[in-house]
Amino acid sequence: MSIRVMLVDDQVLLRTGFRMVLAAQPDMEVVAEAGDGAEAIEVLRATAADVVLMDVRMPRLDGVEATRRICAEPGAPKVLILTTFDLDEYAFSGLKAGASGFMLKDVPPAELLGAIRSVHSGDAVVAPSTTRRLLDRFAPMLPSSGPEPRQKELDRLTEREREVMLLVAQGLSNGEIAARLVLSEATVKTHVGRILTKLGLRDRVQVVVLAYETGLVRAGGGAV
Repeated sequence: MSIRVMLVDDQVLLRTGFRMVLAAQPDMEVVAEAGDGAEAIEVLRATAADVVLMDVRMPRLDGVEATRRICAEPGAPKVLILTTFDLDEYAFSGLKAGASGFMLKDVPPAELLGAIRSVHSGDAVVAPSTTRRLLDRFAPMLPSSGPEPRQKELDRLTEREREVMLLVAQGLSNGEIAARLVLSEATVKTHVGRILTKLGLRDRVQVVVLAYETGLVRAGGGAV
């Protein structure tokens, strides 16, 4: 079954380029397009999509707010934020809004296709180490609900789960965490799954975001 992709970008030329790349794939189809976030939300009411490629800066409704509204709906498609180097702060806001990752607009076609497949399968497409560098730069500039309310969420975790969450937030892979804690990789994967479930998070990207918001990890990647 093909991955149903929606393209959201106010530049028609970019949408055309993305559509041509995706149309050449046997496992993908572009089912809808929109020129801004408001139109995207409206179109999604009548069109089923699996993955939304979401631009950030658009008229009427930007990609961050559109992502927040889309991801708040039950059974929502996965959202992949498209950005440029000088818009990293918007990418971070998109991750907080529920996006499953972000990529640069000039990404090679093969990487874009791989990212769409990864997001569709439930993975985050941003490496934790990359996310951490992004957070180090922009977390102090972005609004937060404050550390105290979110800090209480960590009380749901066991001591081992907090250890695993800390290492995830510091950019370690499951294999690296397993070696650090002398556990099997399967056990680490189980812990990560329980962390996501207990905290109501979608993926490892949101684990990193929460770790920063609660102060579990400081800017610079170190533990508190």
